Amino acid sequence: MNYQEKTVTNLCSFYVSDWHLVTMMLPYISKSINEGRKIATILEKDIVENVKTLVERLNLKEDKEILNINWTRTSTSRYTNISKILDKNMAEKQLIIINGSKEFIKKAREHIDKYIQKNKTKLEEVGVEIKIVSCYEIVEFNGSIQEILNSNDKMLNTSGEKEITEIFGDFERKEKIS
Repeated sequence: MNYQEKTVTNLCSFYVSDWHLVTMMLPYISKSINEGRKIATILEKDIVENVKTLVERLNLKEDKEILNINWTRTSTSRYTNISKILDKNMAEKQLIIINGSKEFIKKAREHIDKYIQKNKTKLEEVGVEIKIVSCYEIVEFNGSIQEILNSNDKMLNTSGEKEITEIFGDFERKEKIS
């Protein structure tokens, strides 16, 4: 088992609108902050106003930390954009939230994987534990849910982190064919 398999947990999440995404993510982010996780976001579009509005309405005690997270658009066109975000937010416990189109998420994941490989020694020394949540708009990805589920360890929904089989009882992981 390599470093990435031991310390990186991949989660997927499905949402129907930006409001649904933020509503679902805020309690998980609040819990992650309380666990001492540092939060990094890689977003295809800004969701600042949605976050501000919901934090205000939900009256979360972690509102300052949540509002200090970067909720603006991120460019995935260059590896250095992603590596700067990850360097800035590096901690023993890290949560990376990715949201966007299929191509955007794919590109962000490639850059994150490259970052982890490049910094493997440093990450091992510090004992970094990383959770990566890839958030998919259900309408766009409805046809490829099996593929998405196969490439993730767990799922995140409004009730928190779940085993995929807890949500999709008949789910059977398909092995990748090389």
